Amino acid sequence: MLTDGVIFDTLRQGLWTAVIISFPILTVALVVGLAIGLFQALTSIQEMTLTFVPKLVAIVIVFWLSMNFMTHTLVSFFGSQIIPLIAGGS
Repeated sequence: MLTDGVIFDTLRQGLWTAVIISFPILTVALVVGLAIGLFQALTSIQEMTLTFVPKLVAIVIVFWLSMNFMTHTLVSFFGSQIIPLIAGGS
């Protein structure tokens, strides 16, 4: 039987899993954005594609490198939390 505590605990763990999965991509986007912003401030180049393209390339590379980690984390979360709830265990 699902109680409010079980639902809120599962929601909390799901949100934490989302934070852990998104951390590598968001960190790289922040670091690349700061580096490009510093470069633009130092050189006075204000080209919009200069911020977009390198950040996009860095995000795609990190996403590709961390796909195994993300997949393993999601499968582990679903296997240990969601599937038992669907099957009726708590």
